[in-house]
Amino acid sequence: MKHILHVVGARPNFVKAAAVVRAIRPHGLRQTLVHTGQHYDRNMSDVFFTQLEIPQPDVNLDVGSGSHAAQTAEIMRRFEPVVLERKPDIVLVYGDVNSTVAAALVCAKLLIPVAHVEAGLRSFDRTMPEEINRIVTDRLSDLLFTPSEDGDANLLGEGVPQEKIHRVGNVMIDSLIRLLPAARELSTTVFPKRLALVTLHRPSNVDDPANLRKILDSLGKASEELEVVFPVHPRTRERIAEFGIRVPRLHLRDPMSYLEFLGLQSRAAVVITDSGGIQEETTYLGVPCLTLRANTERPVTVTVGTNTLVGDHHDKLVGEIESILAGRGKKGTIPPLWDGHAGERIADVLNAL
Repeated sequence: MKHILHVVGARPNFVKAAAVVRAIRPHGLRQTLVHTGQHYDRNMSDVFFTQLEIPQPDVNLDVGSGSHAAQTAEIMRRFEPVVLERKPDIVLVYGDVNSTVAAALVCAKLLIPVAHVEAGLRSFDRTMPEEINRIVTDRLSDLLFTPSEDGDANLLGEGVPQEKIHRVGNVMIDSLIRLLPAARELSTTVFPKRLALVTLHRPSNVDDPANLRKILDSLGKASEELEVVFPVHPRTRERIAEFGIRVPRLHLRDPMSYLEFLGLQSRAAVVITDSGGIQEETTYLGVPCLTLRANTERPVTVTVGTNTLVGDHHDKLVGEIESILAGRGKKGTIPPLWDGHAGERIADVLNAL
């Protein structure tokens, strides 16, 4: 194997890919980084790539937003010529976004091997578009790099041969461990110790006016006890304005850079989110996490880590926050192999092929 091509479509993918790109370098293999442009993120400046120690993408497909079908099709259309021109020996895809499944489909039809980083995760909720992306990508992949034991079990239960599965740990944690000192130094925003950090973007939470209002009302009640810092996703900000919801007590912020957010997250009393990756980060950091979803594709963060599923039980959200502030928050432990060396394990597998 001489040429590895990485496909990323959103900022969390870059954070994951950074660990793998960095670990592969000592092996002397050629690497190409393709950004589909699925998500535009103004915080992905030159500083972002410098901090992650990865180069700017070699190719940007500049796909932009669209419906799931339109976006997936456009990524496939633009990615195929890149693969035919670059002729990689293997393509690495990350996570569960539309870019992940689109690239896997293109490669499968061109008979180019695919490796899926963060394979085997399942929420068992097919109303989530990401769940479909996970299932399809795993079925098409030749190598499946799982972050935890449940990922292995899910794949084996679906009939994936054991020899395709490699439990390597969590590459997101690789980047977190390496960048945490810089994140704490960069995060200069001063808030009291009793700080709640919030992210909210899933359609099930923000597109229904009644549900969004109840969530924000619950956060408003929580703000009586602690400072609530809320970097607002553009979709969520649009819905707040569209529904005419007032949120006077919350610290509404523009989306933060990865390092700034990580710095705040590391010293929060509680994190309230509907994001998958943040459930993992808080588990490593030992910070209580309340997830505004009925299920999670990362159950190890609940069974082992600091995560609690709140669903749409808004009274439970307030009660859990009060419990955390009273010192009864979930302590949790760090799952096996979430040790900062997952990227190295992936590089070793690839180098051995």
